[in-house]
Amino acid sequence: MSNRVNVIGVGMTKFTKPGASPEYYEMAREAGQIALKDAGIPYEKIQHAYVGYVYGDSTCGQRAVYELGLTGIPVINVNNNCSTGSTALWLARQAIESGAAECVLALGFEKMEKGALGSKFEDRETPLGQHAQVMADIQGFNSAPAAAQMFGGAGREYRWQHGTKKETFAKISEKARVHASNNPYALFNEKLSLEQILASDDVFDPLTRFQCCPPTCGAGAAVLCSDAFAKKHGISNAVYIAGQSMTTDYASSFEPKSMIKMVGYDMSKQAANQVYEQAGIGPSDIDVVELHDCFTANELLTYEALGLCEEGGAEKFIWDGDNTYGGKFVTNPSGGLLSKGHPLGATGLAQCTELVWQLRGNADKRQVNGARIALQHNLGLGGACVVTMYRRD
Repeated sequence: MSNRVNVIGVGMTKFTKPGASPEYYEMAREAGQIALKDAGIPYEKIQHAYVGYVYGDSTCGQRAVYELGLTGIPVINVNNNCSTGSTALWLARQAIESGAAECVLALGFEKMEKGALGSKFEDRETPLGQHAQVMADIQGFNSAPAAAQMFGGAGREYRWQHGTKKETFAKISEKARVHASNNPYALFNEKLSLEQILASDDVFDPLTRFQCCPPTCGAGAAVLCSDAFAKKHGISNAVYIAGQSMTTDYASSFEPKSMIKMVGYDMSKQAANQVYEQAGIGPSDIDVVELHDCFTANELLTYEALGLCEEGGAEKFIWDGDNTYGGKFVTNPSGGLLSKGHPLGATGLAQCTELVWQLRGNADKRQVNGARIALQHNLGLGGACVVTMYRRD
């Protein structure tokens, strides 16, 4: 990284179920206003806006940003599946780092429909055609939601390789609910026992209903700036981006055929390794992590991809409690996608918001004591993975 990029303002809405949310631009306005107030600057100081959403017409980004002001700035619309919010953040970081701008806004929102994700265009090849072919060749298709079949199949493959218990996957969801019980922004605040999680409806082995993230509505935002801008506006000791990488699919996603590889394991691993190299520190230095737990199976796989534990060591890592308070790493203190919710365009910026709060020491009951280094992982099939490291010195 060259010019340092600071995150000086963050904000998000409380996540809600489909049908219970305001309009997308109203949610975006709320998150954006909170982030600007947090940064202590007016919207007129923003020079670019990078706005992410998956389900919406072209230029919804402009309609959302116009709620904050009409200043004629460039507004770039971003759609990168479930990693959309972090992709907007990645572009915003590049603008500051390159010197193209001194202060920019990354904004993400989603107004989702009830039920599993589906394609809006039935008259053309799906962009996940290659991924689906891998799944078809390995395990075929059934009536379960496609994403659950993909990530559930990856969990199944992991079980075959390592003899992992079904209870291990459910243990991740139990932890997520405990963390979310302390998060007023989360969709689900009620704790669930391991028995309740396992007894919920089967979706796709080893996944039950409470091991799958829900469709969610919400918005998140972050204000980024250069050191020069921060100094000019009296901002000191800000959280900054110490490393960031985006990867897309490698040849290994498709050959040799593996469900684990197809759902982005190598994208995650390579992005994390690039970030560790940029920052000059490794996973052992991390205090808190927000990672992409769209399904419990993916959280388990991501522990290993990010180097939080050795390959094949995730089960011990989970049962030893090294993924929560008192262990080696606090993962998803927000409750993660499983319990906080997953409004696709907002997810990456909600992760950013949680980690900035953690590094500032104002995460309330969720606070990780002494947190100074945080890691964010946001994954989208199709595919893209964004890994970001934050620091506050």
